[in-house]
Formats: sequence, C-alpha cells, structure tokens
Amino acid sequence: MLKKMFAAVLMTLSTAAIAVPFGSQSILVVEDGTGKILLEKNANVVVPIASLTKLMTAMVVLDSKANMKEEILIDQVDVDTLKHSTSRVPVGATLSRHDVLQLALMSSDNRAAASLARTYPGGPTAFAVAVNAKIKALGMRQTVIEEPTGLSPNNQSTAADLVKMAVAASRYPEISRITTDSKDIIQIKGRDVEYHNTNRLVGAKGWDIGLSKTGFTNEAGRCLIMRIKSAGKFATMILLNARANSVRAMDAVNIRRMLAAENGIEEPKVVRASASPVIRASAGKAVRASASRHKKAPAKPSKRRRAK
Repeated sequence: MLKKMFAAVLMTLSTAAIAVPFGSQSILVVEDGTGKILLEKNANVVVPIASLTKLMTAMVVLDSKANMKEEILIDQVDVDTLKHSTSRVPVGATLSRHDVLQLALMSSDNRAAASLARTYPGGPTAFAVAVNAKIKALGMRQTVIEEPTGLSPNNQSTAADLVKMAVAASRYPEISRITTDSKDIIQIKGRDVEYHNTNRLVGAKGWDIGLSKTGFTNEAGRCLIMRIKSAGKFATMILLNARANSVRAMDAVNIRRMLAAENGIEEPKVVRASASPVIRASAGKAVRASASRHKKAPAKPSKRRRAK
C-alpha cells in the first residue's frame, strides 16, 4: 500500500509545475524546423531592438553581392553623434568590407555598421530601400529600421518578428560563422588589434551556438538573439529588454535547461512566461534559476586580416 502511495506521489511530482523566473521583458523560443513555440512572453510587444539591427544590415549587404575584398575607408561621418558610443575602429582606417562586416557583427562596432550602409552599392538611400524590402519579404509587419546600427530608438520590432529575422540570418554561412567567432585579430593601421564577441556565452563550455547577436541601448535594455543546439535539437531564442547582462545570461541558461529537459522525455508544453513563468515537464527534474559560471573554451583560431 505504501509503495502504491509513493508511486502516486512520484507521478504527481513528474507533472508538477516548475517555476522558473525570467527577467527579460519579451521572450520567444522557437524550435527550428518545426516552428513550434516553446516559450513565449510579450512576443508581440513593439520595443527598440538596439544592435540586433546589425543582423539585418549584414543580410542586406551580403544580398547586394558587393565585393567583400573592396577596401572601405572609415570616415568621420561614420562616428556616432547620437549616443556618442566609443569605437576601437579609428577614423582614417582602411579595412576590407569583409573585415568591416566582422567588426559590425562580432564586436557590434557602430562605425563599422555605419560604413557598411554608407558604402552600400547605390549609397545610403539604396541601403534603406533594400532594408525595407527585406523586412517586407520576411513578413516582419511590426518592424521599423531607420538606420544600420541600432543606436536609434526608432529601430523597433517584436520578438515574433525578430525570430523571422534570426532564422533568415542563420541561413547565411558568413553570418553564422562571424557571429560565433569568440575573437579575431585584425590589423588596423599596421597594428594587430584583438576584438572579442560581445556575447560571452560564445565559446563557453557546454554551449553549442549557431548564431548570436547582442544589443544594448538605454531604451532597449539588454537584448539577445541566439540559435543554440541542446539535446540534439536547434532552437532560436529572442530575449529583449533585460535590465542587466547577468539577467540576460541567466535567461539563456534557463532556456537551455528547458530544451535539455526534452531529451528522452515527453515534450514540455508551450509556456506563456510571466515574471515567474511555469514550465511543465514530465521528467520531474526541476529547472532552477541558479547562478552558474562558465569557463571559456579555447577560442577558434582566426586568420589575420590585413587593413591599411
């Protein structure tokens, strides 16, 4: 009798609600291939998207078939006069378009992104036309992008729209490669300069990342787009408006744990996340929002690139 009662308790626990706090104000996690929504919170709320914009900039530049070996001079006009953000790419430096794209995506450099739009075939006006056409083609109906860096709070979208952009960006091998480089060394005015990925989870132990882009402005908060593999499956996550890097990182950790819980067990139900959302899983394994530290794995070797 006691054994039957104990078994009944275990069955109850196995389907019990597991509370996991998420700090990002908007969240969407979609299983790649099927499009199944695994986690959702404020996915249709329009908010500023900061440097997530740069994924759109990169796609449009690559779509143009511009010569990636062509040298681009970083001009004074590329300097940020809106937020006065800093840059390690000095005015007067000459880099290949490929290296400029590397800096715009991996280290989220605003001067690099601005120069990509300025030197777009046909100029900034043609760049804006191409961006709007791409937004329409991807069915991003709640998205407005006015400039290439994301510094403007007028660059706005929703998590639901951004997952479309992320899935499209992941189909570009160059974007996937660049955004998952943990670091690179580029020669600037005859000096080797090491640049790092703005997402510290890239290269961290235990993470299999296929696409990554961070974003931050005061208006947008801490944002992240990431495509990860967990338990043999790929999923794309959108995190918007977290109050701190630590909050954004913990949300990503908890989402990875949620995906791992699917391995060999009944799939979790779709979750509509709140301040303390509930994830239902049949394994009975609690998904706890505990802090974890990741040691960086050795960085992938990167080629030295030349610039004048």
